[in-house]
Amino acid sequence: MTAQGLFVSFEGIDGSGKSTQARRLAASLQAAGREVVLTREPGGSTGAEEIRALVLQGDPDRWSAETELLLFTAARRDHLERTIRPALAADRIVICDRFADSTRMYQGLSRGDLRGKVDALHDLMIGAEPDLTLLIDMDPKQALGRAKARATLEERFEDFGQGLQDRMRAGFLALADEFPDRIRVIDGNRDEDAVARDVAATVAAHLA
Repeated sequence: MTAQGLFVSFEGIDGSGKSTQARRLAASLQAAGREVVLTREPGGSTGAEEIRALVLQGDPDRWSAETELLLFTAARRDHLERTIRPALAADRIVICDRFADSTRMYQGLSRGDLRGKVDALHDLMIGAEPDLTLLIDMDPKQALGRAKARATLEERFEDFGQGLQDRMRAGFLALADEFPDRIRVIDGNRDEDAVARDVAATVAAHLA
């Protein structure tokens, strides 16, 4: 994305452990003396966090897929302007829990084929991709059970059920085939420490 800094995103279905791995990677890089910004989507800036509450809470059918797409893009634009680009310009490592690949899946695939609109809006309003994306791949049934066990208010997408999880997993793996230079698939069907070791090794190889 830039000649300065490094932009790393984590992707995966709900409950895959990507948020945990993002936090662990940030901590390990900070312990090694790196300047790190750990952020998330939707969110990561004041305006984007306000949009997050709109899109992740409430009835599953609260918004149409098209409306979701506009809301997520608005949140991402604010996040990019206020958090990601300034951090990269300061030569920091940005670790983001979800980015545009999640929109390609959840809004582009979940309720109709909107991928073309997702990509067109992304090109128009965002125009940036992570330098490296770590896709934490996990069995959908196990991941959904883990996600529902969290019992938070932000379960709107989990409430669509396992059918969505199955489609999302297949879609994310297809994205890895589509963007092989950027996306690395990490087996999430293992204990947390083993996954973290693979994540750290992948990022270290990229930094090298």
